[in-house]
Amino acid sequence: MLLQLDGVCLRYGVQVLADNVSAKIERGDRICLVGRNGEGKSSLLRLVAGGGEPDAGEVIRQSGAVFATLEQALPEGCTDTVYRYVAAGLGEVGNWLGEYRDNQNPDLQAKIDDAHGWDLMARIDSVLDRLSLDPEACVADLSGGWQRRAALARALVCEPDLLILDEPTNHLDIAAVEWLESFLGTYRGALLFVSHDRALAQRLATTVWDLDRGILRVFNCPFDRYQEEKEKLLEEEARNDALFDKKLAQEEAWIRQGIKARRTRNEGRVRALEALRRERQARRQQQGIARMSLDSGEKSGKLVAELTGVSFAFPGEAPLISNLDFTLMRGDRVGLIGPNGAGKSTLIRLLLGDLEPQSGNIRLGTKQQVAYFDQRRDTLNPELSVLDNIAEGRESIQIGGNTRHAMSYLSDFLFSGVKARTKVGALSGGERNRALLAKLFSQPANILVLDEPTNDLDVETLELLEQLLLDFPGTVLLVSHDRAFLDNVVDSCLAFEGEGKVREYVGGYQDFIRQGGRFLSAEEQLSARKGGGKGSDSAEKADVKPSEPAAKAAPKAKKLSYKLQRELDALPALIEQLEQQVEALEAEMAAPEFYQQESGVVQEKLQKLSDTQQQLETAFERWAELDEM
Repeated sequence: MLLQLDGVCLRYGVQVLADNVSAKIERGDRICLVGRNGEGKSSLLRLVAGGGEPDAGEVIRQSGAVFATLEQALPEGCTDTVYRYVAAGLGEVGNWLGEYRDNQNPDLQAKIDDAHGWDLMARIDSVLDRLSLDPEACVADLSGGWQRRAALARALVCEPDLLILDEPTNHLDIAAVEWLESFLGTYRGALLFVSHDRALAQRLATTVWDLDRGILRVFNCPFDRYQEEKEKLLEEEARNDALFDKKLAQEEAWIRQGIKARRTRNEGRVRALEALRRERQARRQQQGIARMSLDSGEKSGKLVAELTGVSFAFPGEAPLISNLDFTLMRGDRVGLIGPNGAGKSTLIRLLLGDLEPQSGNIRLGTKQQVAYFDQRRDTLNPELSVLDNIAEGRESIQIGGNTRHAMSYLSDFLFSGVKARTKVGALSGGERNRALLAKLFSQPANILVLDEPTNDLDVETLELLEQLLLDFPGTVLLVSHDRAFLDNVVDSCLAFEGEGKVREYVGGYQDFIRQGGRFLSAEEQLSARKGGGKGSDSAEKADVKPSEPAAKAAPKAKKLSYKLQRELDALPALIEQLEQQVEALEAEMAAPEFYQQESGVVQEKLQKLSDTQQQLETAFERWAELDEM
């Protein structure tokens, strides 16, 4: 046994995060910790990792066991080299090794000798190589995804018995998420992780810890089985609560009769009613589901942006975008996919007119109202409350031409009472994301720019956001590593394939893969970052063999994407409807009096029959195409 929680209680202010929790972690366990935003998952992870003591109960750790944590927050502002930052995961000896490597300080040699630290250098190099990290790079200069890799290397370098991960896929690009899934799948130590990525949880978890209103329940089963069991548990809870509330209502009606309740023989019934009242008052209701809506403002011009032969590069660096032709129209929902640092944010700034290209032309549309969701949440002041961040001193907010009280609006995003007046810096990652969505949607906008909006969101809020974007009549630019989210929301993808090449693919991420799309591998990205001789070779390999990854991917594509599956499911009904229309039109034209009508009416009917037959033929072809896929 690596760790045991024995009757642990944990509170944050008046909120009970953990109430008499008992659980254990054995070697080789794969545990996914789930719960709604703000339930206390990150606090429980910190407690397991040794960051503080419980308010009651005991945390028992195996003597000599090594625990390491991949924190949710990125190492922002760190000016160390990647080597030095990763080496620090070994503690004081690692700090000496990092200092010695950077400055060749001879005074550190004796200390490293005494601590037997030289052998650890090989371990550091091995971890950096496995994660394709450049040891000379400055951590602060890395993109969010590469900073996440560096933080993972820092956690792995001490070879932990238990690896604790809090939203490990945040800020990773799609290729890195798939690599992380494979890496963790072969990791020999125990895992305890929190993740909103359902695919990751399904692949890795053999046990699920469910934290709900302070109660931790352990489900010894895969993630999909847990979801079924949890649904049954909530249904049973709802039935029991309904029976309890009915009994309480009956007893309240009885007590209101007054005289009967004061008789001596009824005192026990009065005391029982008081106990029922206390039990009902202590009941914690499950957190509600957010009710998000947004103000789409006035329509933008039909053309949002037109790029012709656009190229862009920062001074002294390789081109991020080369000779791009692309047109963005009102109502388009476009996903930007590619490695971190490939230029997705740069393209957004070009599309919105914040940057000028080195060559080519950009024509922007009219009447544009842009709302920007920043993955680092810089638009929120952590020292102000949620209410002050969103309302900015106002009591009411204009939403879609209607006036709403600020507190009422925030309650739609599950911020009410104390939560609405809590400083943003004290919120969980998912709650900060909800607060940023509340601020974003309080402004009229016909163009939504969303940079990793799914980070930290629980499943219910994630699905609601998907539907909200599908119903939004304006234009959506979406940067996301969530493959399912992309498949469900976007109509097309702009893929950053390396060497400045940006290509448009119809459909979501799975459609991109089916069409032979690929990205540079981590090794190729590293070579390009260094500007070494292998950069051109890597790019050449990507160009020479574009079909090889597609050929390998094709056998795995046994399922259509969510969007295409919906289209396929709807086609039989459409075909039947069109067949009935053709049959009705042909029957009408077979009547003797048909051609006795005015010539214009006859021609209109004949044209309608021709158009309907063409639609029917197109529907049959599309059905055959999707069925073959």
